[in-house]
Amino acid sequence: MGATKTDHFTEQQNDIAILAKALGHPARIAIMEYLLKVDTCICGDIVNELPLAQPTVSQHLKELKNAGLIKGSIEGTSICYCINESGIEKIKGFFQHISEDLDKKRNKCC
Repeated sequence: MGATKTDHFTEQQNDIAILAKALGHPARIAIMEYLLKVDTCICGDIVNELPLAQPTVSQHLKELKNAGLIKGSIEGTSICYCINESGIEKIKGFFQHISEDLDKKRNKCC
């Protein structure tokens, strides 16, 4: 069996790509902003905040959770979601690395 395209990149590059893809939809950005604002919530609260159907919101939550950007715990018949700080730290580290490299290269680029 041949190698997949992701096999040609580092684990860190693949991890960042997964996180970036999960953030690549405005509804997911809105969900992240809402979770930051309220700290924790249940799925029904998020559905009330977005102009999307409950199954669509659930799919977006699933994508964010699979990427490691949010985490959820079952409370009765609901799932309580919150920001997964380790996922955010990965993104933060990536952009911090880029920013530091750009600072070093200032005025040395075309």
